[in-house]
Amino acid sequence: MVAEPAIRALSEGRHQDPFALLGWHSVDGAAYVRVFWPGAISVQVIDAVGGEPLAELLQHHDSGFFEGKLRRTERLPYRLNVRLIDGERRNQADPYSFGPLLTPEELAGLHSGSELRGDRLLGAHPMCVDGVDGVRFAVWAPNAKRVSVVGDFNSWDGRRHPMRLRHDAGVWELFLPDITPGALYKFELLDANGALLPLKADPYARQAQLRPANASIVAPALAQRALPPSRAQANSRHAPISIYEVHASSWCHTADGGVPDWALLAQRLPAYAKGLGFTHIELMPISEFPFDGSWGYQTLGLFAPSARFGAPEGFSEFVAACQALDLGVIVDWVPAHFPSDAHGLARFDGSALYEYADPREGYHHDWHTLIYNFGRTEVQSFLCASACHWLDRFGIDGLRVDAVASMLYRDYSRAPGEWVPNHLGGRENLEAIALFRRLNEGIGARPGAMMIAEESTAFPGVSAPTSAGGLGFHFKWNMGWMNDTLRYMHEDPVHRRWHHGLMSFGLVYAFSENYVLPISHDEVVHGKGSMLSKMPGDDWQQFANLRAYYGFMWGHPGKKLLFMGQEFAQCTEWNHAGSLPWELLEAPAHAGVSRLIGDLNALYQRLPALHVWDCLPQGFQWLVLDDEQNSVFAWARHGPDGQMVMVICNFTPVPRPNYRVGVPAGCAAWRELLNTDAERYGGSNTGNGAQQLLVSPQPAHQFAQSIELSLPPLACLFLGPA
Repeated sequence: MVAEPAIRALSEGRHQDPFALLGWHSVDGAAYVRVFWPGAISVQVIDAVGGEPLAELLQHHDSGFFEGKLRRTERLPYRLNVRLIDGERRNQADPYSFGPLLTPEELAGLHSGSELRGDRLLGAHPMCVDGVDGVRFAVWAPNAKRVSVVGDFNSWDGRRHPMRLRHDAGVWELFLPDITPGALYKFELLDANGALLPLKADPYARQAQLRPANASIVAPALAQRALPPSRAQANSRHAPISIYEVHASSWCHTADGGVPDWALLAQRLPAYAKGLGFTHIELMPISEFPFDGSWGYQTLGLFAPSARFGAPEGFSEFVAACQALDLGVIVDWVPAHFPSDAHGLARFDGSALYEYADPREGYHHDWHTLIYNFGRTEVQSFLCASACHWLDRFGIDGLRVDAVASMLYRDYSRAPGEWVPNHLGGRENLEAIALFRRLNEGIGARPGAMMIAEESTAFPGVSAPTSAGGLGFHFKWNMGWMNDTLRYMHEDPVHRRWHHGLMSFGLVYAFSENYVLPISHDEVVHGKGSMLSKMPGDDWQQFANLRAYYGFMWGHPGKKLLFMGQEFAQCTEWNHAGSLPWELLEAPAHAGVSRLIGDLNALYQRLPALHVWDCLPQGFQWLVLDDEQNSVFAWARHGPDGQMVMVICNFTPVPRPNYRVGVPAGCAAWRELLNTDAERYGGSNTGNGAQQLLVSPQPAHQFAQSIELSLPPLACLFLGPA
């Protein structure tokens, strides 16, 4: 009854409408079932309810095409009893007996851009349909001629399970009965010219194989997890936020030198970070990625926690372990670019689907990666769905968005003539800007959720509300502050007087955004050395410089971020393939830096003046700005109800007894709260100890009153009311 060319097209994997051929069909009042099953010897149709045999199908083509007339004419649920050439028997429902599952309204929302949670529609979704358990597969590939689900359940044979095309949205779907979580799968596609493409992993897969394997894994959606109510205050710009940045693979290793799993990390990392007073842990990208050397920043699995660390449920348990200690969890998220691995998104259906087609828009020369087509509604849905997935399914506190500057500017790292202006003739990527605003508005509606931008330019309003014309991020990394201050610290102290402005310039714009001060992994790789090795002088001076710099950082307006290993003054730059040199904590100087970080975090959290107005100009006041000759800086941090802390830094190795500092009125005496030169930190113990520093009416630094104190060498002091 079926024409030979149609059967041949099916057997050769060229048929574009399998539902027109396979499954149940009524012909001239009779009911027929057609099945294509290579390797089958016999196929019997039985009533799924009563078990009554309905037909023994005849093989009409040696490729495995079977057809038969049923004993009953009405449409009813049925199953297939199949005997294979190797003797195996299968009993399952027929995938081609089920109608379309995605509604026209859902598909229209995906195509129009009104549906920003594409993960609800696309990917592999375990479900029960008409009483049959299985998996609904759906994938967006509008320019493909044929798409099939392949996996360990069909011998990776693309002829077995071709999908139904929903033309209006370019989405292919198929319900496969009896598939269970844990099954491996990919998509096999023919491009518009009928050429077979490399097998593609599912863009929406919730789980994937461990590299170098790269199949997707059927996984159920985890239950929704809302942030605990306490996190809303803990993540606000008025809260003390001190972030410990972690590369999970190299924070520690197992006893045999392997990468830790989530269980080991949950056992050790939260308690360690909490013990040092950090308020948040930020994980470098943990979404599935093929190449270890990319540190996760070239990701191809925007919905799947990497198999390097175990199953997705393990990550959920890690987040719970952190939040049980009142530690927030931030995950690095990479929507700026993706690698061109054949199994990934590159030319997914044979066309530039996820990426811009023009390499002047769609290719990053810096990273040799592809750039998402931010203006395409389906791509917007994909990216927005990924961001929301991490927040909603794992209950994390927020996302740090990588390489934002590269998304905002069409000429990012491009010479003239190598980029395409926007439709207004400008350099801004208006599509990416619109995407950020829409995404951040959606995430901003979640109480406590935070979005942090790694943005390295002066683009205005990154952390301003969208209602005020901003991008809607909650915080922005202050890359300029980091670069300027590290340049200053690299100078020999005898030369620092000529570079005084590098330490103060950040205060010119410190309150134009809600800033995070980042000393991240980028500062300790690619030949840059460790934080300790950046410091000039002999061993003692290097440690003293580093301690003074940390004091300067914790006293400066802005939230704090420190990359792992720098909290105990790692000597060498970070190696992603190794483990942190934990043995250094046995050395007094390194242990002293660790104690300092713990005490700085404790002070930062305990004193509202050091954090409540971190992002507001009323929280800061210069006391000594112009003492270039002595390389001294002093300022006051103000908080609610008249609270005040003073911070004084001496960036030379010269002790300065009897140094006079003008102070604001309102306090009769001051005392040391913290001294980075204290003996407990490995310092010389020069300073003022427990003595009261009395305010005298002697004018200094434009103030009518002042105090006299002893400034330790290469040190930072924190003073509070006595």
